[in-house]
Amino acid sequence: MLSRTADHLYWMARYIERAENMARVLDVTYNMSLVPNAAESEAALWLPALEISGNVEAYERDYFNETQQEYTAADVIHYLAMDMNNPSSIYSSLRSARENARAVRVAMTSETWENINSLWLEFGQFFGQDLSQSGLSEFCDWVKARSHLFRGVCFGTMLRDDAFSFVRLGTFIERADNTARLLDVKYHLLLPEQEEVGGAVDYYEWSAVLRSVSAFQAYQKIFSDTIEPWRVAELLVLRRDMPRSLHACFDEITSILEQLSSSRAGECKRMAGELHSKLRFGKMRDIFQRGLHEFLSDFISANNKLGVEVHKTFLSIS
Repeated sequence: MLSRTADHLYWMARYIERAENMARVLDVTYNMSLVPNAAESEAALWLPALEISGNVEAYERDYFNETQQEYTAADVIHYLAMDMNNPSSIYSSLRSARENARAVRVAMTSETWENINSLWLEFGQFFGQDLSQSGLSEFCDWVKARSHLFRGVCFGTMLRDDAFSFVRLGTFIERADNTARLLDVKYHLLLPEQEEVGGAVDYYEWSAVLRSVSAFQAYQKIFSDTIEPWRVAELLVLRRDMPRSLHACFDEITSILEQLSSSRAGECKRMAGELHSKLRFGKMRDIFQRGLHEFLSDFISANNKLGVEVHKTFLSIS
């Protein structure tokens, strides 16, 4: 497969996954804003949404001025959902996904192209809406549903060749990054004061985090107990049977890299295998002794380096 074609397919999948992940972050933050006493201020509630996406500095540059120095719900929602100048917004992600797909229409099935093209055309219904006033939950549900539909069409219609492998590779590298960022920010934000442990707000905050990665029912089935922060971390890091966990993502990534035939892929396989072994054989007790934040920061950095190596090995035009 041509590197240019692989590059478009890989980034098409990453952008679709990024849009879905952003919708999940917005949805859970909005739901938390409806809980009394969930946060001390509007800024304390919405700043973590920017931190998860790594957009704090860019947001401050674009939205702060001499008279406005606050993180408001309306501005953060617009920035993460519809701001065309934010390359990580849902608008920008879906537009980039569609442009990448259009460049390689012949490398995918007609059903896959029609799905992503109609996704972008239907997205126009949200232009001009003030999502901070009404319709945010419906908007987020629509983005998540169309992302699920895209993956379903890909899985159900694409030949199991290199094109399909690059679509899946982009999906799981992006998903691993988002899960790690979400857990890192939310874990330290939501660690409750002693008197709040087990309270109604504490329970709802952690259940909202689980729902943001579609893990609430999985948690109940596995642990059959009250929601504990360290068990949430275990579920999202080490459980290979949880689809959005770091372990599950790297089960897929290592398998895909083994399938992709390239004499230069040795370093990619080594980097992915190293991360995979830490997740496969690691113990949550050891991770907490070292520090969850340190573990997740190292993971995010290593996952990004793997993405760079994938680009050098498979996707660079030269």
